[in-house]
Amino acid sequence: MTPVTWRSWGERARVWPGREWPLGATWTPDSTNFAVYAPNATAVDLCLFDDSDRETRYELTEHTLGIWHGALPGIRPGQRYGYRVDGPWDPASGYRFNPHKLLLDPYALATSGTLIAEQPIYGAREDDRSVRDDTDSSGYTARSVVVDPAFDWEGDAPMRRRWRDTVIYELHVKGFTKLHDRVPEHLRGTYAGLAEPAVVDYLRDLGVTAVELLPVQQFFSEPALLERGLTNYWGYNTLSYFAPDASYSSSGDRGQQVTEFKHMVKALHRAGIEVILDVVYNHTAEAGPDGPTLSFRGLDDRGFYKRVIAPDGGFDDRYWDVTGCGNTVDSWNPLALRLILDSLRYWVTEMHVDGFRFDLMSALTRTGYEVDFACALLIAIDQDPILRHVKLIAEPWDVSMDGYLVGRMPPPWVEWNDQYRDTIRDFWRGRAPIRDVATRLAGSSDLYADDGRSAFNSVNFITAHDGFTLRDLVSYDRKHNEANGEGNRDGTDNNRSWNHGVEGETDDPDIVALRRRQAANLMVTLCLSNGVPMITAGDERGRTQRGNNNAYCQDNEISWIDWRPDDAWLDLYEITKAALRLRREHPALRQRHWFEGRPTIKGGSLDLAWLHPDGRLMKDGDWADGGLRTVGMFVSGRPLREPGPRGEQLIDDSFLLWFNAFHEPVEVRLPENDWVNTGEVVLSTDPEIPEGLRMNAGTTAQLGARTVVVVRSL
Repeated sequence: MTPVTWRSWGERARVWPGREWPLGATWTPDSTNFAVYAPNATAVDLCLFDDSDRETRYELTEHTLGIWHGALPGIRPGQRYGYRVDGPWDPASGYRFNPHKLLLDPYALATSGTLIAEQPIYGAREDDRSVRDDTDSSGYTARSVVVDPAFDWEGDAPMRRRWRDTVIYELHVKGFTKLHDRVPEHLRGTYAGLAEPAVVDYLRDLGVTAVELLPVQQFFSEPALLERGLTNYWGYNTLSYFAPDASYSSSGDRGQQVTEFKHMVKALHRAGIEVILDVVYNHTAEAGPDGPTLSFRGLDDRGFYKRVIAPDGGFDDRYWDVTGCGNTVDSWNPLALRLILDSLRYWVTEMHVDGFRFDLMSALTRTGYEVDFACALLIAIDQDPILRHVKLIAEPWDVSMDGYLVGRMPPPWVEWNDQYRDTIRDFWRGRAPIRDVATRLAGSSDLYADDGRSAFNSVNFITAHDGFTLRDLVSYDRKHNEANGEGNRDGTDNNRSWNHGVEGETDDPDIVALRRRQAANLMVTLCLSNGVPMITAGDERGRTQRGNNNAYCQDNEISWIDWRPDDAWLDLYEITKAALRLRREHPALRQRHWFEGRPTIKGGSLDLAWLHPDGRLMKDGDWADGGLRTVGMFVSGRPLREPGPRGEQLIDDSFLLWFNAFHEPVEVRLPENDWVNTGEVVLSTDPEIPEGLRMNAGTTAQLGARTVVVVRSL
């Protein structure tokens, strides 16, 4: 009797030799070329699935430089496929080949289906991880999809907006429109929903210039979450780096998601809004060595994931994890590096995105164990004629102590600046030294000026997807993550928040008014600080997550934006919109050059002056005053230090911004000089100081407790 092996399953057919490039499935009307990298494999089968999910296998007999390849005629876009790969089963040596597991193509442009968290998706047996599991996984995992990339962009081209003119809005594709009453119900929570006129108009009217989308490269939820009835809502668990996530498609998962994503980008570009992707190249959804076998693990486990270095310098199969997700991609590996670069270029050239925010960037900068700014990835991006011109944002840390790189990423990278976040949060709850506050307001020169970078290397933020929303920041002292099913142990305890006397929501009108004012103070400070402001979607409307500061697994109304006006803080929306308009209309409030604290022309005013409430310039002793909670920031626009596009001198209004974080009213004096002879209040969180109020040099004003007042020179 002939034994049944993986090779005897299903119908088999012949395949043309094809070619080893490009990797992935490349469709033409003549044939589709398939190429996949598996350098240590002994056999590779291409598996096609029809509409009844019947599998047909094609043995790839050609392999060049570790790439197995073949071509098939008659393939149509929308065809689902995967790979079965055989080779050594020797986990101790980093070989986990298992032909019983259907593998996604790392270069697939789309995926179809999802993951079912049961034993067949694992390459090893549950009772003994050293023994291969021979159950078939095809009924429990997704398929790759052949895609025709043709699309009419109608002249769409990169905007390449300058950093100084950029305002970022971080949003979740699903959560932003899932409850939107002006989006057709069948489009809510999708790429098409984000392209709806009501949504695009809202973003444009608010004044943002770029949306930063939480991960939209195809991701899958961790099996442990699925077993608890939860999902990875944020999407930081990527597996297919070329494929837009199919769950955000309203039109299907046989390649339609690619076209729908392109339509979304085109619609946003027409409104003058750039698209930045939050990308997760530091780890994959395959988790630790005992995780599921879905793609890379079954193709090149030994090469793709970073290993612990054995004491004798030999091979050690333990994964080296600085991502907290079980594995770390080895960006020094030539094919892993190639995949990252090819993926980035694809999203720019074929999908027309304008930039990337790299999750846990520090994990990708390592040569061996050490952070290395001369690593292959950074050098390759810097030299790439496509990638070096897009927006590149680093989350400059990983989960290790030595991975904290804020202020150290080389040009052309900009960085999420968590020191800005922490200082400004502390200031408005009355705890930050005034010197630190001034440094953050002026662009964080302590982090970026010493190596030739500008203030716009700092992406300033008060909140992000990870942590409290702005409303919760002023409503909770403690996290409330019980819904996550982890005993409220997950999420940070270092929130730097203040509930203003009551934990959570309250009907007390005085507390509600103070919270709204504090949220407005935080938002105005963010919008008018030097650097690139990033607003978290919904913060401008008072969105709440009910105190959950780690809503990564909450695909429900905890995370979705509530568009009803009932409980929205619409006054916060109006002041955010006004602050962004001021920033947009006045280059004095978004200067590229560092302030120098001296005149820009002979006899002119200082380009930046810090004022004591008494109306005089701050002195050394004032900066050391631990009780000082009020400061004035004078910014001169007459003239600006930066010349115009033809070398002309630029003139703008000057501004005096008063920040009072003291818990009582403070009397401030406008300086008696010719910088601001007469000023007009153009923005105020103080109910007693209305916009339009005129102030004269030498006069005094009473700033209300915890308020911001912006005065424009006349």
